Amino acid sequence: MPIEFEEATAEALAQINNSDTFVRAVLSGRRRNMLPDSEKIEIRPIKLKDEIKLQMTELSGTNSKTINLDLGSEIINKLMNSGFANILVESVSQSMTIRFTKKGDAQVFVAQSNKSQSLNHDKDKTRLLDPNDPFLREVGISDVQGRIKPTKQDKYLQVEEFLRILIPTLKNAIESGHISVDDDQPISIVDHGCGNAYLTFAAHQYLSGKYHKIKVVGIDVREQSRVRNTAIADRLKISGSIEFRAEKISETDIPSADITIALHACDTATDDAIAWAVKNNSKLLLIAPCCHHDLQTQLIDVPEPWPTITKHGILKERLGDILTDALRAQILRLMGYRTEIIEFVGDDHTPRNLMIRAVKTGARPDQNEFERYQKMLKLWNIVPKLSELLQIPL
Repeated sequence: MPIEFEEATAEALAQINNSDTFVRAVLSGRRRNMLPDSEKIEIRPIKLKDEIKLQMTELSGTNSKTINLDLGSEIINKLMNSGFANILVESVSQSMTIRFTKKGDAQVFVAQSNKSQSLNHDKDKTRLLDPNDPFLREVGISDVQGRIKPTKQDKYLQVEEFLRILIPTLKNAIESGHISVDDDQPISIVDHGCGNAYLTFAAHQYLSGKYHKIKVVGIDVREQSRVRNTAIADRLKISGSIEFRAEKISETDIPSADITIALHACDTATDDAIAWAVKNNSKLLLIAPCCHHDLQTQLIDVPEPWPTITKHGILKERLGDILTDALRAQILRLMGYRTEIIEFVGDDHTPRNLMIRAVKTGARPDQNEFERYQKMLKLWNIVPKLSELLQIPL
């Protein structure tokens, strides 16, 4: 329900300045005809010399700045009025979200929660990768002192979250017998569209400490990526178990891999990676799609009553994204994979935050799954690129 601006911000400020219950606040977005000085503000309580302070981190582009403020600081009062469109304030018992409409009304949503307050100066972190790991310094995520660079915090989070998905999924696949591990045969991983190889190196460094043998290959169409990443592997002295190639996904002659990774390979390059994995009997797929132009261009004869949605360009684009990834997951299911679409990282770090996770079980899907797939194609009059690449009648 809309309430007055002053009433909404006063309630938010009261929670922020309550040293006993405040957990964190995030200010983001911008209100109509207003331009805050920062893209995003994060605030949390800390304890310094037996006194509670508010640690404020200001994020703008690739830069960040952190300062400590007193409770009730006028700076935070001014921030509430500086034009942010979304204000999230969390306490130990509730979460309050304020969103401002185009008319300037404040929409307030309150939900019960059960959170704990941390007053440590540094955020509590359970890290899978030590910031001092040489590979993090070599790829430019950490500085020479082993500290995560402010401009690389999102990238570091992406790497950590990727490992948090990979590790239990791989463990379950091994325990279920879908991936075999022995002393003679290494666990093989192929990263399609590896770019600067942040995730390629991360998977190598973490898994090499857990399994007897691993073999990692990173593929990217750019020769400069191959040269850069190979040089890093040489400096880390791990070239015997990791290599990089400059070639197209559709043209690689790599015979197979236990695990296929493709994170943010653009448009149909994602389909190329999935098709390669299926054709080469990959047992585990972690695919984070990026761009969905192919199916977008096919959404011409939109069935009724869907034009109610697709007449809005941004909604049509998002619907195309959903259809693309849903059909990719369905095709994998029809090919004998247990498939799910999960959140990769929070959308405050990247708008491309979905991941297709698939494990090959060989189970034949129910006939209803085939029928649903066929009905979807007929309804929307579309042909997914992935079905063309696999050349299998589904």
